[in-house]
Amino acid sequence: MNYQVKEIKKGINMHLINNNKFKTNLISIFLTTELNRENVTKNAIIPAILRRGSKTMPTQEKISIELEEMYGASFNCGIDKRGDNQVLKFYMESINNNFLPEGENDLLQQTMGKLLEIVFNPLVEENGFHEEYVAQEKNNIKQLIEGKIDNKARYAIDRCTEEMYKGHQFSLYKYGYVEDLENIDKNELYQYYQELLKTCKIDIFVSGIIEDNIYDIVCQSNEIQQLESREPKYIKTSLEVIPQNHEQIVQESMDVTQGKLILGLNISLEDEDMQYDALIYNGILGGSANSKLFQNVREKASLAYVASSSYLKAKNNIFINCGIEIENYEKALQIVKQQLDQMKQGEFTENDVEIAKKVMIDAIQTIDDEQDTEIMYFFGQEFCENKLDIEQYIKRIEKVTKEAVLKIAQKVEIDTIYFLKN
Repeated sequence: MNYQVKEIKKGINMHLINNNKFKTNLISIFLTTELNRENVTKNAIIPAILRRGSKTMPTQEKISIELEEMYGASFNCGIDKRGDNQVLKFYMESINNNFLPEGENDLLQQTMGKLLEIVFNPLVEENGFHEEYVAQEKNNIKQLIEGKIDNKARYAIDRCTEEMYKGHQFSLYKYGYVEDLENIDKNELYQYYQELLKTCKIDIFVSGIIEDNIYDIVCQSNEIQQLESREPKYIKTSLEVIPQNHEQIVQESMDVTQGKLILGLNISLEDEDMQYDALIYNGILGGSANSKLFQNVREKASLAYVASSSYLKAKNNIFINCGIEIENYEKALQIVKQQLDQMKQGEFTENDVEIAKKVMIDAIQTIDDEQDTEIMYFFGQEFCENKLDIEQYIKRIEKVTKEAVLKIAQKVEIDTIYFLKN
């Protein structure tokens, strides 16, 4: 696997991941912009509108026909939140040219052309998006926002995040807010989309067996020619710890049979390099079946169906997630806090560190087994000051010591305790 980045224009980069493991090429386009309350809902709707039709493929049916004629190429899109940024994501996958019948046209070039058109050359009528598409997608987004309570585990983590970051960008829900939908019309949304394309960070990824000419093809395309250089409006990962809630407790009642206990933790780091030590800290705390949370909260005390933790590098937070019987709230919380205190006191072994490192390295070594995982890894590096390739990432994890993990443990503080009960 070989990875390289080439600048197309200022603020617009192309990322080439040459990997001969796959019979397909995967192209991804990411539009990254700073999260804010005014535009979060608009950003969520735009991918849904763009997938409905483009200038020469004005309907989803036409797009599907075109993809089918490209040996069953596939297209998808969505929205994501990465730190204090919102990311509009577009993907198209097709068979690599090496596996096509002899004499066929360049399928990678065709795929790139179709995806560029969908993202940058949408269907426009009377200086706006297609009115029917906008109305339908507004309704779809409304249902999606209102349905976020259906997944109680995800809902609880989102609510803990909202309470931790109340008044800050990161509290915003990536799909936006129902109350904003009424004021969005086809013309205003299209005008905003045009402004977005002038200011956002644009990254085009190509993964697979890549022909040398693909960079020139992209640079010479009409869609890219029409884009301007920019100082992109996005936010890199910061070591600043914003929440200062000091163990605030938030409880909500809902029709649930299982309680959801979420603890939002802050880690005050001195430099970006310590984030790799934090990954191993999290692995020991709750990142695997060998972890303290799993063994003590779930296995020994039998207080939780689920007991785990995850490290959010973009904000230097750890979220502890326990699915418990509602009457076990106090007991479960007490044991979780005990695990945090034991980590602060250094009550973990060198072997615990080595097991967590092995689990992490095993996971890192699978990054290039899936094209989308590989792309998302390198896209994530765009938000770091010090970018690491996969081998460098492994070497940094190998360097983690018990002393380094203990230093992290002493910087961890509980910010918010969220409990969803009946």
